[in-house]
Amino acid sequence: MATRMVPRMYTVDFVEFPSGSASGSGRFFEEAFGWTTTSYGPDYVDVHGGGVGLGFQADSGEKPTAPLVAIHADDLEAARQAIEAAGGVVTVEPFDFPGGRRFHFREPGGCELAVWCPTGEPTR
Repeated sequence: MATRMVPRMYTVDFVEFPSGSASGSGRFFEEAFGWTTTSYGPDYVDVHGGGVGLGFQADSGEKPTAPLVAIHADDLEAARQAIEAAGGVVTVEPFDFPGGRRFHFREPGGCELAVWCPTGEPTR
């Protein structure tokens, strides 16, 4: 199998989990591991300190059905083009959220993931 050089613009740096209580999930990681949290209201908490960011979504209309791996991209549109060219399908169109913009896609094996770009970086 030939290897192909991939630009370093893509890194896995965040996983979002469904949660019955975002604040409870955040408190657990604070108490168990001493990590820090950022709350974005009653239904969403970011957890920092474990090397990869964690998000806990409790909003029944927003929370994923399974953990959602998020890939950081330097250029959201270039990532979308690469995903679609490789056979991936966009399942959620790009949207803004506190701190950035993202979209969701399904790879040919059926797993759903997200690609995101922080606010202030090219989003095209």
